[in-house]
Amino acid sequence: MELNSVFERLWKDYADQNPSVNKIYKLLSDEGEDIDNDHIAFRTLNYPSINIEVVARPFTTEGYLPCGEYVFMDKHLFARHYELPGNEKAPRVFISQLLLEECSPFIRSTFDDLLKKCDPAVFSSGELIYSGSLSADISYEVYMKMRQESEYAAWFYVFGFRANHFTVSINSLKKYNTISQVNELIKRSGFILNSSGGEIKGTPADLLQQSSIMADVVSVKFIEGVYEIPSCYYEFAQRFPDSDGRLYGGFSAKSADKIFESTNFYRKEQG
Repeated sequence: MELNSVFERLWKDYADQNPSVNKIYKLLSDEGEDIDNDHIAFRTLNYPSINIEVVARPFTTEGYLPCGEYVFMDKHLFARHYELPGNEKAPRVFISQLLLEECSPFIRSTFDDLLKKCDPAVFSSGELIYSGSLSADISYEVYMKMRQESEYAAWFYVFGFRANHFTVSINSLKKYNTISQVNELIKRSGFILNSSGGEIKGTPADLLQQSSIMADVVSVKFIEGVYEIPSCYYEFAQRFPDSDGRLYGGFSAKSADKIFESTNFYRKEQG
């Protein structure tokens, strides 16, 4: 199946760049758990050539359908999630985009200039979701200035098109089958959880509870030199049955708003 190779390629790039991912995967595997992916996420901009619909094409051409829309007013974001009908094991795909008309002239002009220098053939190809940053020459000064307005914009400026995160489906776990149990295991093992809005986002009444580690801090080459900044993160999701007895398949904008902050800039403690 073509989708399998898409997810495998995305996973390899994602895990290769983020040491914590393989460590957590091994941690759960060593506990005898089978790990299913609840969803994968991408970030983009609302330019017509690279907007949500464009990023979604590798999935919609394989049968994925849009199933939910979400607005994040304070972060100037819009998102949509996609599901593959008839396949409960298929990961959901969550794609968000920055609403550039709501951003400063600095952010708009920076991305305008970068897009003008890009090969448009990449945007219309199946390679877009693996293509990384819009430019090989990125500036730490620009990154830090973007951060003052939008951590999302700054992250996308550096990392671009790749899996922003994969998500462990807690519903598929046997031993650690609640989000509290997973969180305690993760913390005992030395990983830092995203505590924005609480370590657990959402309640059973919301039909979805989520948590995540803070993004791995990795070394990135900027034109000014090499700096350490947060990259991608691992998420954990527990879903609950709706009134029809089916596991809820959507997302909570209130919770996702805090999950986005897993990539916010922080300095890793040395120890």
